[in-house]
Amino acid sequence: MFIDEAKIRIKAGDGGNGCMAFRREKFVPRGGPSGGDGGHGGDILMTSSLSHNTLVHFRFNPEHKSGRGEHGMGSNMSGHAGDPLLLQVPIGTLVYDEDTGELVHDFTRPNETVVVARGGRGGRGNQHFATSTHQAPREHELGRPGEERHLRLELRLLADAGLVGYPNVGKSTLISRLSAARPKIANYAFTTLEPNLGVVKVGDWPHEQSFTIADLPGLIEGAHLGAGLGVQFLKHIERTSVIVHLVDVSDASGRPDPVDDFKVITAELASFDPELPKRPTLLVASKADVANPDKLKKLTTYAKRRKIPLYTISAVTGEGIEPLKYAIAAAVAQYRPVRIEIESTAPVKLKPAYPPPAASARRSKR
Repeated sequence: MFIDEAKIRIKAGDGGNGCMAFRREKFVPRGGPSGGDGGHGGDILMTSSLSHNTLVHFRFNPEHKSGRGEHGMGSNMSGHAGDPLLLQVPIGTLVYDEDTGELVHDFTRPNETVVVARGGRGGRGNQHFATSTHQAPREHELGRPGEERHLRLELRLLADAGLVGYPNVGKSTLISRLSAARPKIANYAFTTLEPNLGVVKVGDWPHEQSFTIADLPGLIEGAHLGAGLGVQFLKHIERTSVIVHLVDVSDASGRPDPVDDFKVITAELASFDPELPKRPTLLVASKADVANPDKLKKLTTYAKRRKIPLYTISAVTGEGIEPLKYAIAAAVAQYRPVRIEIESTAPVKLKPAYPPPAASARRSKR
């Protein structure tokens, strides 16, 4: 079950109360105050883990509490601190304060750990209140309450390349050919109801490189307003470095103009985030084995005029898959934040898909 949003309530441990006590030993007259301090409440921490890829473990377990501190005791004995609680989230999780809307933390690397709620401080025992003129204090402090917060967790996939396009243009079939991912594939729209993430390997050992690719479903006209599955999954493309835009050039889609298909989806990306269409884009003419020659020619002419790299593939027969794989790898190596070395005989020069080619093609700083 792919769950990419969850709301949770967290409560850090309360501090223990300070103790009021006096020494009463046989040979210690006027022993004085001996109340110990209360223990501090346990913190709640979050860490990014490679062993999780969804937020499903929060969806059905929305309340989390850490241990409270023990109360202080006599003989100047302090109470034990409460046990901290460590919550694991997938890499790519954004944590928001539900009450204020503030971004608490963005987990972009593995094993990042932050404190999201601090435990309460333990109260002081009466030993701390003794003075030369107040030698038998009966004052002591109560423990402070731990922080209580309502958090909203939002997972955004961290993929190097994102597959976009109308439903049923061959995104799932392509990701199954490029990687070991095995998404559901069928001949009807909205077959994919959740993003699929795959790892693509390029080259041979010891020069083998890899990149991640995501199949993002549910994009149709009006997606940024909630049509189809748009808003639900458009957010996952925000972290991709390279966009791979698939356009169906066969007659199976029932849409007459492949260029219009490209423009509609690009406009949806721009409506959701104006920076998205400025990302490096590879245009892919899919279903080449049953392509309509007129559609393919029209899309090719448009790509040449806009100077957008165009690759013609058939995920069924395997035509054009290898050149596309190396082109994506080269683009990812060039544009993703953490650069990698990709050996390629033909470097790929990319232009943004939108606005027009005159605009700068450099990747926006994030």
